[in-house]
Amino acid sequence: MIMEKIGTLEDEALKRKERLKELKTKQWSTDKKNKDAPTVPRPVFRNYTPNDEKLKETILEPAKPGNVEEEIKDQLEAANTRVIIEDLDITSLAPRKPDWDLKRDAAKKLERLEKRTQRAIAELIRERLKSEQHDFASKVAIGAETAAALDDDD
Repeated sequence: MIMEKIGTLEDEALKRKERLKELKTKQWSTDKKNKDAPTVPRPVFRNYTPNDEKLKETILEPAKPGNVEEEIKDQLEAANTRVIIEDLDITSLAPRKPDWDLKRDAAKKLERLEKRTQRAIAELIRERLKSEQHDFASKVAIGAETAAALDDDD
């Protein structure tokens, strides 16, 4: 039973190969019929003039230069007109200083120190005012006593 399956598989493979060969030959024959041009490519001469009369037929005409003056005029006119750039941020164009990242990192710490410095200055001013008030009060008291003593003497 196994041998019969192998035999049928081989037969089917042979049939498939024959069909592929037939398709290839049909395709090859239709391709040959459609090709009217010769199989060898003919050279095209742009800068060379051949001596053979058959090859002289394939010479291309020399290229004519285009009208460049109009294109140049358009480019010159475009260069003469000034383009105004709106909303240009000059700071984004200028290069940053080499220490910008250090300043950025130290800014937070400096803010804290600035707050502490302001508190310390305010505290020193308060202490000075208190001491001056105490001195001022004692001076006023001494002045009042002397004034009272002078009044008593009169």
